[in-house]
Amino acid sequence: MALDSLRVRGSDIKAAAGAHHTPLRFSLLASVIAATFAQGCAWAAEAPAASDNQTLTVSASADDSAADNSKTDYSVPVTRAGTKLLSTVRDVPQSVSIISEQRMKDQQLQSLGQVLNNTTGIQESTADMDRKTYYSRGFLIDNYMVDGIPTVFESQWNLGDSQTDSALYERIEVVRGANGLLTGAGNPSAAVNLIRKHADSREAAGEFSASYGSWNKQRYVADVQSPLTESGNLRGRLVAGYQDNNSFVERYGADKKFLYGVIDADLTDNTTLSVGYEYQETNADSPMWGGLPRWYSDGSKTDYRRGFNTAPDWAYNNKESKKVFARLEQSFDNGWQWTLNGTHNITTLDSKMLYVDGFFDKTTGIGVSPYANYPVVAGTGYNTGKRKVDAVDTFASGPYQLFGRTHELMAGVSYSKQRNTYYSAWENISPAQLGDFNQYNAQYPETDWAPRSLAQQDVTRQKSAYMATRISLSDPLHLILGARYTRWNKDTLTNDLEKNNITPYGGLVYDINESWSAYASYTSVFQPQSYRDINGSYLSPVVGKNYEAGVKSDWFNSRLTASVSVFRTELDNVGQDTGRIIPGTQENAYVAKDGTVSRGIEFELNGAITDNWQMTFGGTRYIAEERDGTAVNPQLPRTQLKLFTTYRVPTLQALSVGGGINWQTHVWSEQSGPEGNGTLYAEQGSYALVNLFSRYQVNKNLAIQGNLNNLFDKKYDTNIEGDIVYGEPRNFSVTASYNF
Repeated sequence: MALDSLRVRGSDIKAAAGAHHTPLRFSLLASVIAATFAQGCAWAAEAPAASDNQTLTVSASADDSAADNSKTDYSVPVTRAGTKLLSTVRDVPQSVSIISEQRMKDQQLQSLGQVLNNTTGIQESTADMDRKTYYSRGFLIDNYMVDGIPTVFESQWNLGDSQTDSALYERIEVVRGANGLLTGAGNPSAAVNLIRKHADSREAAGEFSASYGSWNKQRYVADVQSPLTESGNLRGRLVAGYQDNNSFVERYGADKKFLYGVIDADLTDNTTLSVGYEYQETNADSPMWGGLPRWYSDGSKTDYRRGFNTAPDWAYNNKESKKVFARLEQSFDNGWQWTLNGTHNITTLDSKMLYVDGFFDKTTGIGVSPYANYPVVAGTGYNTGKRKVDAVDTFASGPYQLFGRTHELMAGVSYSKQRNTYYSAWENISPAQLGDFNQYNAQYPETDWAPRSLAQQDVTRQKSAYMATRISLSDPLHLILGARYTRWNKDTLTNDLEKNNITPYGGLVYDINESWSAYASYTSVFQPQSYRDINGSYLSPVVGKNYEAGVKSDWFNSRLTASVSVFRTELDNVGQDTGRIIPGTQENAYVAKDGTVSRGIEFELNGAITDNWQMTFGGTRYIAEERDGTAVNPQLPRTQLKLFTTYRVPTLQALSVGGGINWQTHVWSEQSGPEGNGTLYAEQGSYALVNLFSRYQVNKNLAIQGNLNNLFDKKYDTNIEGDIVYGEPRNFSVTASYNF
């Protein structure tokens, strides 16, 4: 569907696209954002208790960039995020962040994890250098989509989803809050959708880049595309890359290889077929499993150097991913479009690692177990596994006439089957076996591994039908209604579960004028659980609900977008352990509890402030609590500000400079003391990481770019929930890129 078939808000936007951006309009926008954010922080702290259902939200987003600037702007033209209705961001009644390819290049965001860690409203949780998970509004993000098809993330078995290389994608879309309309089962956190690159050029084009950085990091990427026929109706694109790096952590090293190929064919003027293959491999040598011990046995804090590594030389952690995909798109003269997507993915894990998890005497170095009646201070594990996903999704969307007005409709069905199979072997290490940890040199011998046993095997199937419609109630007022029916079942080693669920979606968007809109929305999601009550019956799925209301705006033909939103997210039917045993079993009985609530405010400014100045500036403030006031995931920062900007010097157009700041408030957690006695309190104070950027365009084809991260070499802990995992010290990279 062409851009001009979207809702157009008048000629003033297009006229402004070619005009200079006045300081007055930007100053006004900044004032509005600052005032709203300050007011929202106060509201979040004083909001009603969990029993109050209503929430207020304020938001400001945008429609999309002009075609001439689509390659260099941080804003993105159109999206199907949130509803699968082709929309500008301003028309989506939820908080949306879209990270463009240009911003990923400028900031050197080379993996999905790095992108999310620099995205508004997303919090990172680190278990060790290779295992990172991401949260939004206090809840785990457990669905990652590629071209709209989700893969369920298993937090127990980290298969490297966050290490997915961003070079394969043209943008990454994040919709915060519940999003069951598109994902089915999941948490009310965020939906992350990776949009693949395609062969969209009818002329030969490409980019070659080479980087060198701290700790001998080397990275090489080639991205080329070309027509394969004279007419250009058959096109191909190839992305290939290799990365090798050491680390500030001694002996740790990793390499990554990736290959992506896609063929796009115009079968007719209205029919396009895409088929492709994606391969990624990540190999880590001597990776730590967990972090460094946080406490001595007397309860005092340890103090290890940032580069200390507990992993022996024989430890490794390898992941491999293979994906085959196809997409067929059919456009019709009446404005309708039909899309069919299919994928087959196999991801494997092979890992041998050692962890240390004890309290050690300051003087003798002898360890004490953190678990009562369980004399273990370390252990080794040999884990292998495979995740296999087969999925197909098809939907149609387009306009329809009713009561003399034009409306839009989207309807589709999907099916997915995910098989998880994991094997493991373990060996516990006693204090006597480990010896004096003060003299530990990571030369612990490799375990004489017993045969691996089956640790997890299950098959999850989801069959869904979904629909959404945008109803034009009047010229400025639009109502979006939708729902998804999901039939979910899971076959495990011990039982079979089946749940049916309908997740509704509703939103109202009011165009205040050519640049501003107000919206309110209700979205939901559900998460089946395997807990049973005292009678042996399975608990109903966890239900997540998200309420938002706010304003969105855009300027200069959507080259500059903004959003401010307040939200309330509720989680009900959460299983809690009763401490009782189900009669006739050894299984603990659970009871469903309501009342987990997260409430807060988010804002984001994104895009072209002027033709020479690009910026993304976002912030979030939220409070997440159980019904009794207990904090939910206090190891996550409650307040964050994230800024990155680039400025092309007007008097020296070849030079661009910029940088950014990521700031967060303090975080904390409570942990059990030695042998389960007492409680210890861990915290990391608030801190800011400052980054710098510069690029010089040597000529039309060649550019040199430098990035400097953690300018002031801040020492900080990224794993307050467990053992210590230090963040990266000051580091740099230099990149040369050649475009044609």
